[in-house]
Amino acid sequence: MTDTDLTLISHPLCPFVQRAAIVLLEKGVPFHRVNIDLSAKTDWFLTLSPTGKVPVLKVRQPGAEDAVLFESVVICEYLDETQGGASMYPDDALSRARHRAWIEFANQTQVEGWHFLHALDTATADTRRTALRDKLRKLEAVLGDGPYFASRAFGMVDAVFAPFLRYFGIIDPAVSRTVFAGLPRVSAWRAALAERPSVRNAVLDDYADRFRDHLRQHGASIAC
Repeated sequence: MTDTDLTLISHPLCPFVQRAAIVLLEKGVPFHRVNIDLSAKTDWFLTLSPTGKVPVLKVRQPGAEDAVLFESVVICEYLDETQGGASMYPDDALSRARHRAWIEFANQTQVEGWHFLHALDTATADTRRTALRDKLRKLEAVLGDGPYFASRAFGMVDAVFAPFLRYFGIIDPAVSRTVFAGLPRVSAWRAALAERPSVRNAVLDDYADRFRDHLRQHGASIAC
């Protein structure tokens, strides 16, 4: 594909966009990224996105209209199936199904984490932290020796969880310690993902500042 065959419609802070960007970078696929303002969605974007959300991937098709894909995991799996390099899923069907189940679990974990990060008061943050740690303990129980979810190979589960785990390298380290205390495997996994070039390069250079500003603007208690 040429450098204009894939266009990723994006928002600088969206963790779901980051999933697609990570897979594109892992595959070494040239792509064009277009950031939009989700608070002022344009007509052209709403025409492309049935859900009104990002990411959206436009795929150029010779002699035909551009194809449009939406939903992050759908986009990631399309890229995995159509681009070069090793598959980001295991070869056998049972292991693939297991990985897809943990990807669904990632969506639930993202919700719990988002509620914790955006809690407006300490009591709510404590309750949300407890719910989040319950999810993380389940991950702790299934992770192996690492560094990634499926041991040595970086895969789709890693790409899906990495944007969520990135948050905890940005907020106050003292707050992050209360989330990951007693979870050595999850903590090591988070550290390994943070060092992965595709994960680092899936966001803008000022992402950390943007995210901290976002938390302050929303009155998050952990940002005070």
